[in-house]
Amino acid sequence: MSRFFLSLLVLFTSGLFALAQKTEISNDRLEIIRLSEHTFQHITFLETETFGKVSCNGLIVVSEEEALVLDSPAQEADAELLIQWIQEELGLQVVGVIATHFHEDCLGGLEAFHRLEIPSYGSSLTRSLAEKQGSSIPKLGFDRLLSFKLGDLEVRTQFFGKGHTVDNTVCFIEKDQVLFGGCLVKELNASKGNLADADTLSWTSTIESILEYYPMVQVVVPGHGKTGGKELLEYTAKLFR
Repeated sequence: MSRFFLSLLVLFTSGLFALAQKTEISNDRLEIIRLSEHTFQHITFLETETFGKVSCNGLIVVSEEEALVLDSPAQEADAELLIQWIQEELGLQVVGVIATHFHEDCLGGLEAFHRLEIPSYGSSLTRSLAEKQGSSIPKLGFDRLLSFKLGDLEVRTQFFGKGHTVDNTVCFIEKDQVLFGGCLVKELNASKGNLADADTLSWTSTIESILEYYPMVQVVVPGHGKTGGKELLEYTAKLFR
């Protein structure tokens, strides 16, 4: 009986999430969607040789007078546009940006943050890989876990294992039960995508570790495509099993 009511609760809260989404801005360069009390999804676009024009997701986490950006847009001009929107429309100070792995769609626009002296963070491995490929490098490093205090919120950035890349991390906002999975997590019915730096043998076990660690997660944001719930994690684990 308790499992039944738990299932009803999950369905109810998922329904509230779907109703709560609100598009704040939408144009050919930047789209922002409010997901929860403290989170916004930011969407920008990247032209690629293999997959054409690709939409790229990130997150804005807000609390009190501060904002934290999870994954920079790939283009500096789009990163500048994002920062401007946060400052002017939300009236908040951007206090940091976190890159969840070393690919362009996570850190390509970091210099826009650096010019404004906004601190940037990435794992030690992300920083090393970014340096090797000649990309912008997050200024501040961490090992397996970064706990970032934003007002009364905690944003946990954690490495659970290899998958899309050997350095991919995910970010969790417990108060809203929102997980930013980045490119480690696929939208429903997505293909396996870019596997150039992937560890496909480890991918499923990494996702299963996240599911075990955050069993009550309500909102899951993939690196590309539509946001959903825990079913995105389950689909990704199945895709690489």
